[in-house]
Order: sequence, then C-alpha cells, then structure tokens
Amino acid sequence: MEKEQIQALLSSQKEFFKSGRTLDVECRREYLQSLKSNILLMKDEILDALKSDLGKSYTESFMCEVGLTLSEITYLLKNLTKFTKPKRVKTPLTQFKSKSYIMPAPYGNVLIISPWNYPFLLSITPLCEAIAAGNTVILKPSNYSQQTSLVISKLIAQVFPKELVSVVLGGREENASLLENKFDYIFFTGGKTVGKLVYEIAAKNLTPVTLELGGKSPCIVDKSAKINLTAKRIVFGKFLNAGQTCVAPDYILVHQSVKDKLIEAIKREIKNQFGNALENEDYGKIISNRHFNRVVGLIDNNKVIFGGNYLEDSLKIEPTIVDATEDDAVMQEEIFGPILPVMTFVTIDEVIERVNKNPSPLALYIFASDKKVANKVVSRCRFGGGCINDVVIHLASHDLPFGGFGESGMGSYHGKFGFDTFSHKKSIVDKSLLIDLKMRYAPYNEKNKKIIEKFLK
Repeated sequence: MEKEQIQALLSSQKEFFKSGRTLDVECRREYLQSLKSNILLMKDEILDALKSDLGKSYTESFMCEVGLTLSEITYLLKNLTKFTKPKRVKTPLTQFKSKSYIMPAPYGNVLIISPWNYPFLLSITPLCEAIAAGNTVILKPSNYSQQTSLVISKLIAQVFPKELVSVVLGGREENASLLENKFDYIFFTGGKTVGKLVYEIAAKNLTPVTLELGGKSPCIVDKSAKINLTAKRIVFGKFLNAGQTCVAPDYILVHQSVKDKLIEAIKREIKNQFGNALENEDYGKIISNRHFNRVVGLIDNNKVIFGGNYLEDSLKIEPTIVDATEDDAVMQEEIFGPILPVMTFVTIDEVIERVNKNPSPLALYIFASDKKVANKVVSRCRFGGGCINDVVIHLASHDLPFGGFGESGMGSYHGKFGFDTFSHKKSIVDKSLLIDLKMRYAPYNEKNKKIIEKFLK
C-alpha cells in the first residue's frame, strides 16, 4: 500500500472515530460476534494458511491460535457490558456533595503490528480487545507469514467497514509508512530491535505503546522436581511451533545432581511426542530461509547431546539438546528455534543471581516439589510472567495479564487487561448544585483554616 493510501485510510478512521459511532457498546458487540462467526466459517482456510506458513498441524494450530482467539472473543462478549460501565468509587468528605466514578474511554485510532510466529492469534486477539474498548484499528500483520496475513485480510474485510478496521499488507516500507503517522495508541509484538524503533518513533508524538517483545526465558529444574513429568511438559512447551514461541523455555538450568536423569527423560519425551521429527508432518518448520540459517548457525555439533539434524529443503530442524555454557553463541541471543541448551547449578541463590544479571526475560519457569524453593525463585527473580511446574500455559488465561518486564516489553493484555490496555480511564467527579461549601473560597479566615486542617490530614 502506498504512503498516500495509508494516510487516506487513517484519515477516514479518524473521521469515523470522531463521529462517535464506536461508542455504541451494542455495535461493538455485534462486530465481535460477526468476527467470531466468520472465524468459524473460515476455520479450515485459516488452518491451511498456518500449515503453509509454519508447518503446524491442524490440532496445534486450532489449540494455540484459532481456539484461543475464539475463547478470547467469547470472554469479551460475556463481559463487555461490565467492562464498559463506569465504576463508582468513594468520594472524599471534602467534596460533599458529589459522586465519583471512573469511565473507560477508547483512545481512538490504534495501530497493531503483529509477528509471524503466531500470526493469527497475535493479530486477532489484540484487535478484538481494541474493538471491545471502542477504537478503530489498522492492523499490520507480518510479511513472513504471507498466507495467514492474506487470510486475515480477507476475514477483516468481510466483518468490518474499512473506516473501523483495515489490514495493511506488506513489509518494512509499509511499516515505516504507518509509523510516520500519528496514532493514538500503538500495540507492537515482535523483536527487541524493532520494538526500540517503534518506541522511539512513538515518543516523538507522545503516543502510548504496548511492547510485547521476548528474551531468553529460563527453565529451572530443582533437585526436588518430578523429573519425568517435568521433561514431558518442557518438551511440549519448548518444541511447540518448532520452538518459535516467545515464551518457550529458552534454556534449562538444572541442579547438577539430576542433570543426567533429566536429559534422558527429555530424550524419551522427544521420541514419544515427535518420533522422527524431520519426517513427522505434524512437526512444524522454520518460517523462512533466513531464520533457518540463523538457528542452524547456533548448533555447535561438538556440544550436541541429542538431535542436531535438519532438512534445508523443508526448513525443518529436529529437536536438539546441547550441553551449554554461558559463553556459547546459543546463549547470546533468544533462540526462537528447537534448540534446548542445558546448564547446571548448585544452589538456588546461584540461579537467582544468574537470572537477574541478564536482561529481564518474558517468562520464567521453575520445576520443584519444594514450594519454598519455587516461591523464592518466583519472588526474587525479575521476569514478565511464568509457571511453577509447567511452561507457557500462563498466556492462555483471561484472568492473568500477559506482558513483559524491562527489556522483554511493557504493558500487558488478555481479557479485562486487554480491554484496559486500549482504554483511557477518565476520572469524573459529578458535583451537586444543591450544596456549595464556602470554606474553599477566598478570602480565608481562621475558622475555615481550622476546618480545612481537620479534614485534610
């Protein structure tokens, strides 16, 4: 889309928002219901696109993308009336007689830039929340996941007038053209490098942002962990979507006394869950040649414990375990692929120090039967969110905010938290005309001074 077309599109959305039509809660509900209905009608088309882009099985794609999106819309529809109602709060006695309330109001024109790794979920979920809050939206899906982006564009055109929601397809030029315009809110999911650029550009217009980034999310395995179940859950979360998950366990820190036992259990689970992964049609592929070459370049054959094979033609890399140190290349960046580095520790205090000396990760996982150990790690380490005795499932809850911390992002969404992200909270005092306390007005006297001092303390 040309720069002038983008400007014209945004202008039409600004006019639409100014008309006040997005303030109609029932209208928002109807659009969300229509979106849900059309997703169900286009389910097979969406799943085919995800298979084409990322090699995901239909079950994985529905469970981790389409199903979670439908669930989010259902939740918003159920709670929309409650979310949009003004919330009464207490009024200080000094403001008698009046009532106070907080009124959620849409920001206005929202830009959502979504990534390629979960291209449907991470496009439509924030879009639903922005619409529920009463905004207009321009959605820019990733150019890497081209088939899914095309299906998203078709879906949105069937449901929304372009003045309310539009999709802009394309690559870096379109991203740059969009960011040249002033939006009322920007929601970005992606890598840290582009996230910093978005934040810098937004700052020029004082535009509020949510940045959902990533980082090297540690998975800590204490000596008190139930090793077989731990291995089963780690393998599920790490190799989901061929490791291309922002909250995947990036590396393992395991107590040295159970390292060998854990590795053997992980090997068994990889075989149980994927068999020969390179020939398994349900096992995903890397999104592009560029990312494939980057991930393959992180494999040090001298340190491979298990796996390490790949097929360039199909962009598949089998689940790979490596014996790592902190100086290895695989420990210098977020992997975003099916490589699992394993390192050891001796004390939990050592773990906490190692985690906190690095940039704050998006997620952290601790496997331990010893609750004191688990609680110490969760309370002392700096990270976005996580799980005790499981991985990745915290992002599937409507009642938990999902978001980063420090270098892994800022802001959060999902459920009510998503509605709040796209809403400005107006603070309103509705003052009675029947009573007017004179003590606040000049000229001041000693009597009024004493009354004021009595109330304001």
